[in-house]
Amino acid sequence: MRQSLLALLAKEPAHGYELKQALETIFGGAYPSPNIGQIYVTLGRLEKDGYVRSVDVEQANRPNKKVYYITAAGREALETWVEEPSEGPRVRDEFFMKLVLAPMTGLSDRMALVNRQRRHYLALMRDLRELAERTDPANRVALLLIEGAMLHLQADLDWLERCQEDLP
Repeated sequence: MRQSLLALLAKEPAHGYELKQALETIFGGAYPSPNIGQIYVTLGRLEKDGYVRSVDVEQANRPNKKVYYITAAGREALETWVEEPSEGPRVRDEFFMKLVLAPMTGLSDRMALVNRQRRHYLALMRDLRELAERTDPANRVALLLIEGAMLHLQADLDWLERCQEDLP
């Protein structure tokens, strides 16, 4: 959330509700709608850390609003984030831990775990397909996000097959 807000503020100053609306517009239904409380808490932390500053703007017939601006330190932190590679594949996979350890406990067998996880992934895939169908075709960002999630799920499904074949 921090970097997303800094990126939006690097484009232009905004208040919390404008930032929420921008995230919803850019990512559509493909990205969980941010909670406005979370946005304001994050903005408060960014301000405390010196990455943004705020200015109270008076409004006629409405309470004042706080407009946030990115600082030089915020821009530097954003540039660092943009330049750093994102996390790669996960080695500590919770499902794999269950798959290896649960049969040792007698609580479940591997086939039941694989089948349950497969059903879960297939349900997620179905939900993503439906989301893609409901998404405005002009919102390429949202569609690419959905496609990426579907490709990751397909890879997870393929990996499940491999686990089923290779583990005793």
